[in-house]
Amino acid sequence: MKKGTKLYSILKEKCPHCHEGDFFMSHPYRLKTMGDIYEKCPICEETYNPEPGFYFGALYVSYALGCAFIITILIALKILNLEVSLLQKCLGISIPWLLLTPKMHALSKIIWANFFMKYKIPGEHK
Repeated sequence: MKKGTKLYSILKEKCPHCHEGDFFMSHPYRLKTMGDIYEKCPICEETYNPEPGFYFGALYVSYALGCAFIITILIALKILNLEVSLLQKCLGISIPWLLLTPKMHALSKIIWANFFMKYKIPGEHK
């Protein structure tokens, strides 16, 4: 995985424009500032908020991540041929998802930003 790919920006939580500056102000599990992003990239100074309400679209990404999570667990149970009750399925999905919520919140925001923000070759962004 190298700079210039959207996957690099998403997994490293870096600026979608330059892939160098941090996207988030703090770690996703620091609940007081969970999901807070910088106004501009500290390196290339590109804005992270192109318009008011831009990140409301990240709700769709979060929904897709949640569906993928649930489907993956249900398919794994089917493949492993495990017989579990409805309560066990609900708990087996809800507890891990609750623990992953801060990370998924951050992931949905950076994925949404990468849908619309393009990588710029170094030297091009000033």
